[in-house]
Amino acid sequence: MNVTSIKTIYVAEMARSLRTILQSVVSPVVSTSLYFVVFGSAIGARITQVEGIPYGAFIVPGLIMLMLLTQSVSNASFGIFFPRFTGSIYEILSAPISPLEIVLGFVTAAATKSVVLGLIVLATASLFVPFTIQHPAVMLLFLVLTALTFSLLGFIIGIWADGFEKLQLVPLLIITPLTFLGGTFYSIDMLPPTWQIVTLFNPVVYLVSGFRWSFYGQGDVSIWISLLMIVLFMLLALLVIHAIFRSGYRLKP
Repeated sequence: MNVTSIKTIYVAEMARSLRTILQSVVSPVVSTSLYFVVFGSAIGARITQVEGIPYGAFIVPGLIMLMLLTQSVSNASFGIFFPRFTGSIYEILSAPISPLEIVLGFVTAAATKSVVLGLIVLATASLFVPFTIQHPAVMLLFLVLTALTFSLLGFIIGIWADGFEKLQLVPLLIITPLTFLGGTFYSIDMLPPTWQIVTLFNPVVYLVSGFRWSFYGQGDVSIWISLLMIVLFMLLALLVIHAIFRSGYRLKP
């Protein structure tokens, strides 16, 4: 494996984020802080506790997950789309770099930015509400696995998109609604029985539930099922990327 090529792509992507730090870091943190103010204060005044957890603390894992999913997809999709847009992707493809090294360079950079943002939002949340993290190792594991998985999804979207508007299509119309309906602001036990069953078909439920379990030791589904689901999502994304490079879909003129 050519570590130098992976490092080169990684450093270039991280440098791009530093050049757009207001958009890459400040904007997501401010947006998430507003969620804490609006939902934590307004709704928290009416819903004091959910499953024995103060409402403000209950939504912390969900809000971090919301930011993590959207930022992972956005970072990775733009990271691979921009070289396609400028045509520099052909220089990368013609270089002695394997598809695995290309994916590792772009995806690990996007995942790193998302994990750092997640930790910043976590620190910011502590300024608004008190909360505990019972299983910090599991929390970090979910943070990294989720960032990697949705960075892989973003990589796929960045190759599929043929315009800047399509880069926002999936995050805005699919990922964000699924996250809002995936137990970010509530427990699915609060829903009617029929809707509880329907909600279990939402993949984001397993991510939010597992991440919340790492904080408070309880979630809507088993922690082992949550881990299994995120691993399955990652494997599926890797299979799709393998098929893309094998066929040259949108990578070859």
